[in-house]
Amino acid sequence: MMAFVSPQQVIENMVQAGETKAKLPTKDLLIRGGLAGALLGFGTTLAYTAEVQTGLGIIGALLFPTAFVIIILLGLELVTGSFALIPVAVMEKRASIGQMLKNWFWVIIGHLIGGALYASLYLLAITQLGHVTDHAMITKIYAVAEAKTLGYKSLGSDGLIVVFVKAMLCNWMVTLGAVMAMTAKSVIGKIVAMWLPILMFFAQGFEHAVVNMFVIPAGMMLGANITIADWWLWNQLPVLVGNLVSGFLFTGLALYITHQHSSDVLGLFKKSKAPLTSTERESF
Repeated sequence: MMAFVSPQQVIENMVQAGETKAKLPTKDLLIRGGLAGALLGFGTTLAYTAEVQTGLGIIGALLFPTAFVIIILLGLELVTGSFALIPVAVMEKRASIGQMLKNWFWVIIGHLIGGALYASLYLLAITQLGHVTDHAMITKIYAVAEAKTLGYKSLGSDGLIVVFVKAMLCNWMVTLGAVMAMTAKSVIGKIVAMWLPILMFFAQGFEHAVVNMFVIPAGMMLGANITIADWWLWNQLPVLVGNLVSGFLFTGLALYITHQHSSDVLGLFKKSKAPLTSTERESF
């Protein structure tokens, strides 16, 4: 039976999860962020493989959430989810701004390491140490990496607006995925709940900062004509900011305001009858 958790309890769970994340030591942020970055790389190549094999992008989108599910159930760190969860803990005065920024910084460093590691190993595998140059996935990753950077650069300032908006649309759904996992108590219930919004973002080609920390470096390793400046100025930085803005505004803050127990936005919640355990708090 997939027991349902009330929205009010979900908000309390969000605060608890954000507090726990904000107080993790640097070592854990790096390890959990690194593993999450690599796992999203796995999910991305799985999705692209399915698309290449079937010619249908929607098939890849149906499979991509497997990586997100693993990350959530194993209690790893995904900065895009934390863009919604930690700010509500700060608003409840159960975490500080300094702790929030520390989490985001070290988790992003972990994502970059994990994404680059998986990219290196994956490309070694599909190119067979450089002996294969015509693998379909080489063409796919190369094209995606250039579209995510040079494609926006070719539009000039309009490209920055487009990539920023696509990043906002992406993380609106990704943060909902993290929150939806809190609406059920059973493992299967959590999986089904979080699968839906992740499918919606990936199927429509929106911009996810952590996915891009894998796919753009992978394209660069394959020889795509992308510089470090192209990567960060035309994708990574605006995508991180867009992911942050929508995750905080449309998920964290919006749900916090409408489902809080107090009429005061910064008021304290009533004590939860069934608070999360320490293990459960770290699983979001």
